[in-house]
Amino acid sequence: MTSTIRFETDNDVAVLTLDLPGRSMNLITMEMIRELDALVDRVAGDEKIKGAVITSAKPAFMAGADLAMLAGLAAKAHSVSREELLAAVFEFNRVFRKLETCGKPFAAAINGLAMGGGLELCLACHYRVVADDKKIQLGLPEVKVGLLPGAGGTQRLVRLMGVQAALPYLLQGRSFRPQEALGFGIVHKVVPAAGLIDEAKRWIREQGDAVQPWDKKGFKVPGGEGSMNVKVVQTFMAGTAMTRKETRDNYPAAQAILAAVYEGHQLPIDTAIKVESRYFASLLLGPEPVNMIRTLFVNKGEADKLVRRPADVPKSKVTKLGVLGAGMMGAGIAHVSALAGMEVVLLDMKIEAAEKGKSHAAQSLEKEVRRGRRSKEDMEAILNRIHATTDFADLAGCDLVIEAVFEDMKIKADVTQKTEAVLLETAIFASNTSTLPITGLAKASKRPGQFIGIHFFSPVEKMPLVEIIMGKETSKETLARALDYVQQIRKTPIVVNDSRGFYTSRCFGTYPTEAIAMLKEGVNPALIENAGLQAGMAVGPFAVADEVSIELMYKVQQATKAALGDAYQPHPADEVAELFVTRLGRLGKKVGKGFYDYPEGGKKHLWPGLAEHFPPRADQPGVAEVKKRLLYRQAVEVVRCLEENVVTDPADADVGAIFGWGFAPHTGGPLSMIDTIGVARFVAECEELAARHGERFAPPKLLRDMAREGRTFYPAPAQAAA
Repeated sequence: MTSTIRFETDNDVAVLTLDLPGRSMNLITMEMIRELDALVDRVAGDEKIKGAVITSAKPAFMAGADLAMLAGLAAKAHSVSREELLAAVFEFNRVFRKLETCGKPFAAAINGLAMGGGLELCLACHYRVVADDKKIQLGLPEVKVGLLPGAGGTQRLVRLMGVQAALPYLLQGRSFRPQEALGFGIVHKVVPAAGLIDEAKRWIREQGDAVQPWDKKGFKVPGGEGSMNVKVVQTFMAGTAMTRKETRDNYPAAQAILAAVYEGHQLPIDTAIKVESRYFASLLLGPEPVNMIRTLFVNKGEADKLVRRPADVPKSKVTKLGVLGAGMMGAGIAHVSALAGMEVVLLDMKIEAAEKGKSHAAQSLEKEVRRGRRSKEDMEAILNRIHATTDFADLAGCDLVIEAVFEDMKIKADVTQKTEAVLLETAIFASNTSTLPITGLAKASKRPGQFIGIHFFSPVEKMPLVEIIMGKETSKETLARALDYVQQIRKTPIVVNDSRGFYTSRCFGTYPTEAIAMLKEGVNPALIENAGLQAGMAVGPFAVADEVSIELMYKVQQATKAALGDAYQPHPADEVAELFVTRLGRLGKKVGKGFYDYPEGGKKHLWPGLAEHFPPRADQPGVAEVKKRLLYRQAVEVVRCLEENVVTDPADADVGAIFGWGFAPHTGGPLSMIDTIGVARFVAECEELAARHGERFAPPKLLRDMAREGRTFYPAPAQAAA
């Protein structure tokens, strides 16, 4: 008996149906690999069976390897010998290679998505037929979790497509659609879903070639092979340069893929998959896979499933949404909500502004229509759900209202009161503010228990994170309903407690302000900007300051100063922001000048005038030192937020950092980064930075206590493996 693969026979053809119990989607587990190993022997040893079809009982064929299994394997990589690690890693390759050399033909009947190890299993089969469905994706996305395809993917894909064609898919984790896969020879046939199994059986009975192309005499890799082939050499020269440019050497998996393909494509397949397994094992010995899998997939997945939602509150659904303010944020919120099927009331002071906000959605949808991703009828249906208005009475019947007006307490209080006058008693009110405390804003509400922060990031359509902010009186029912709404629009939520700047804005702000502090010290701005990118941040600190607006930074600084009074701690960046806004009029990208100049029709460049106002000193720091200051300053503030209970869980902190403000993804987030560096070492290095640059680097008490007690933010590898 097998528990993950059903075995049946249709006279002379066996059918192996993948059906992992208790899961909505198949994943490769060690149990499944063991069962497949035994079933290959069963097929090979039964003279009555000509061959076997592998398919799935679920809508998807297979999503890939179980990430929890991979994380566990990575976590215990240091606690076993290298030989034991290699043996564990090679088990996947061993079983797949056994399948393709057992002497019986195997056909993959791909009924849905096949990713990672799922596609690698298909590639090990001698014949691959896929259902004719444009939604089906086939791909090897392992690079996105800090790994390479470790079950023959780097070797079989190259032998099917050629080096030049395969590398972009391996290095970027890109997917194929069925017709594209057919064109590259990754699948042999695309057929209607209803005829999928029959076609696989037909091939076994009528053709049934049990020898892979690369096992046949005289096989050559398409497009050329070998270290002396001019096309291959050029591909690797360009590929290596482009990979270093894109990854800035922060993602070892990309370099390992290049090396595995370069070495492996010149070798017999049996040796090649051993090379691949060795590179896979070497990646498991680094911190990236554990950190990236945990944060980017496991913890993000938990957040998507609403892990912070109060369990005792009934599930809710927003059918009618009100959005106050039709600027870029309000328009984006209206757009994503209408996409999710909600009726949206988009309100602004002037009808022209409200209509302009609606046109923002229209322009975006028209692009999708032109690209064939959406029908015109679908576009019109979505736009018909957005009602542009200036009349607060139109908000009647809304389940939820989100205000996205100017960051001004009086304006927000005014729209809160006007909205509540027409709202249902059961409706909740949310503010999209990025800095103003929710508890303070809720004072304008007659029902603060139904008042909450729902903070989106710009551009709303593209940014995956939503920060939910609890005011002091916000009820658990309101929290649950806000989380349900975020899930409806397919965003990832984190839950934080109220404070000035909350979590993301407060911590993100330290990135550009530390860069500005270094600029004031005489550090070359080009060095600072490039160090930010080399550290793995999504955008350089000066570019991001221009994007969010130096004027906004200045206004937040002034508002914070006014609110805190004598408790306000001046920052070296304060004077620079004041200079740019009040004297130079360089407010950021929105006016075409900030730290950068934005010439019409030209490429943006750092403003030459920076050298006049902030002359570079003779002794410039090294890149490593600048990178450390930029990353450590953010990480220290994240720990402070955890210490102050602004963010309550390390998982939310790391997910919020990466998906909210673009903290270096390869680290797994600031707290994962601290664990990787070592808490005690991080504390010592922060103390050195504080002595040289100021108290903003001083490690919080929480961090000092953790260093003294030997604690980490996440379980240590040995604990994780257990």
